[in-house]
Amino acid sequence: MDKELLIALQASLGITLRDPTLLETAMTHRSAAHEGRAARRGHRSVDNERMEFLGDAVLSLCVSELLWKRLPQAREGELTRLRAAVVNETALARLGTALGIGDTLRLGRGEARTGGRTKPSLLADALEATLAAVYLDGGLDAARSVVDRLLTPEIDAALTRATPDLDDKTRLQELLQARHTLTPRYEVVRAEGPDHHRTWEVEMIADPFLRTRGVGTSKKRAEQAAAGEALRLLTGGADANLTRTGTGDDPSD
Repeated sequence: MDKELLIALQASLGITLRDPTLLETAMTHRSAAHEGRAARRGHRSVDNERMEFLGDAVLSLCVSELLWKRLPQAREGELTRLRAAVVNETALARLGTALGIGDTLRLGRGEARTGGRTKPSLLADALEATLAAVYLDGGLDAARSVVDRLLTPEIDAALTRATPDLDDKTRLQELLQARHTLTPRYEVVRAEGPDHHRTWEVEMIADPFLRTRGVGTSKKRAEQAAAGEALRLLTGGADANLTRTGTGDDPSD
């Protein structure tokens, strides 16, 4: 197995395993293990299926804990739905691709020829096995740290999708309170033009890390635009230390 790819994967995870052989096992698909046994009779080659089993449980626990802490008023059914929206094959495969797991996987020749490195099921399984490796090497705190870093954007997106009927100001307030225990405030920067055709600019402030501005034909629309821009920064991975300006030109009040 390519040692440089394993090192790169650890860097993407933000960790360095004390026992890197755990990650080698996590990256070994049963097709490669089967070929290894056939090539060396009597030699037992280990695949990642047992680690996938453990990693699935670790992932479920860590995500459940994150949701439980962030949503103290949510009921069991809502928490279960949100966890399913975060922990699923599509999301895990996307994360696995971003981490470079597809390139690092050790596959049998047949599996590699049929596109195994991009199969969602293999990527998701390998990511779960990777979390098992982190847990076995560093314990639950290490696993929590990795899951928090990897899955927080997925949780944010799931929370946003779960409240599609809420306006941007309400969604932003819920997100900031859940993530940072902050309540945004809005200040008018300027108001120009005659009463019948006035343009408002409002700044949304969530100290100490986020400020955005919105422009609209009413104070309310400008506030909504500033909140919408803040949501895009928080859920889209942009640099939230910059002041950004959005426009609120929806004619509905």
